[in-house]
Amino acid sequence: MIKRKISVIGLGYVGLPVAVAFGQKQQVVAFDINRNRIKALKAGHDYTLEVADGELQSANLLLTDDIGELKKADFHILAVPTPIDDANKPDLSPLLSASKTVGKALKKGDIVVYESTVYPGATEEDCVPILEKESGLKCGIDFFVGYSPERINPGDKEHTFTKILKVVSGQTPEICDIVAEVYASVVKAGVYKASSIKVAEASKVIENSQRDLGIAFVNELSKIFHLMGIDTQEVLDAAATKWNFVRLNPGLVGGHCIGVDPYYLTYKAERLGYHPEVLLAGRRINDGMAKYVAEQVVKTMIHEGKLIKNAKVALLGVTFKENCPDIRNSKIFDVIQELREYNLNVDVHDPVADVNEVEHECGIKLIDWTELEGKRYDVIVVAVGHDDYRNERLPEHDILIDVKSIYDKKKSKFRL
Repeated sequence: MIKRKISVIGLGYVGLPVAVAFGQKQQVVAFDINRNRIKALKAGHDYTLEVADGELQSANLLLTDDIGELKKADFHILAVPTPIDDANKPDLSPLLSASKTVGKALKKGDIVVYESTVYPGATEEDCVPILEKESGLKCGIDFFVGYSPERINPGDKEHTFTKILKVVSGQTPEICDIVAEVYASVVKAGVYKASSIKVAEASKVIENSQRDLGIAFVNELSKIFHLMGIDTQEVLDAAATKWNFVRLNPGLVGGHCIGVDPYYLTYKAERLGYHPEVLLAGRRINDGMAKYVAEQVVKTMIHEGKLIKNAKVALLGVTFKENCPDIRNSKIFDVIQELREYNLNVDVHDPVADVNEVEHECGIKLIDWTELEGKRYDVIVVAVGHDDYRNERLPEHDILIDVKSIYDKKKSKFRL
């Protein structure tokens, strides 16, 4: 039996699965500032599709946007976004705002655990002062903090919250033990105790940085092999026959983690006077892939004798990964912008993205599949490998650009 009363602050892709997992054991104060989100969850449906309706409805959640309800808890888990700004600098405003919220509800003996991805030192150096200011309490004496990095993989129904080994930490060994005990009560995969909060913070930020660099490597290979007239997927298939070859595929690196987290580490490094060359090189390559894809679309059209101006293009898929409605930091929108700058008429479709969210956040109206089927396109760009696209017959078209290499290579004129 968990001895702590849990609250979860932030009910998005990360926080909701955490709240639901604990909610199967006891009542959890599930807090979010978005009233519409609270309303939707009370109706029993998670539009992110991370939690099944049955799981959500069976969890004992006190869904609320009332700060006062947080006072009922003594173990607060913060799982709010940590994005970057237009200059690729960390934007801690959601995290600091959430810290302010929790600070107003803190009591003596409470423990605050952060799950949001940050640079090493952010929990103790940026968040703790806010908690102290808002609560009037002293950290390490009246209340305590810990850090347990989230490892949620949006859209992945195999590696879910309870099935992923959980890294935990606390500002003292005793607090770390408590944090470990709480998480171990729901995480079947077990917990790993990091030696310090900074170690835990650093472990998270390098997980996604490592993957970012790996994808940058194969993206650069894809460009090189394209110039050589070699199919990248065939090269990867051959190389993957070696027992220790790590298979990664080229693509557009979006989402709220891989394309963001490295900038948190580079920001901290630069503040300490070190210029991280490898990390930033990987970011430059991956950030440039949207422009590269758009250029290859246009070059292919020219090679095939197509007029560019006002040509009809159907772009399929806008989410940052297949079979997942998450559009955060999706680089597909950059591809669309680049294509439209060439005066191409671009129709956009996605079978899983929320139509209203795409229009509100990105100013793009998605069209129905039936509308696509009634037209003939000069080019179809399959940008996301949704299962629907693998199974559907594509609309009439002259050129197929298969960004994700989900079709037979003979059917497409270009693929990464």
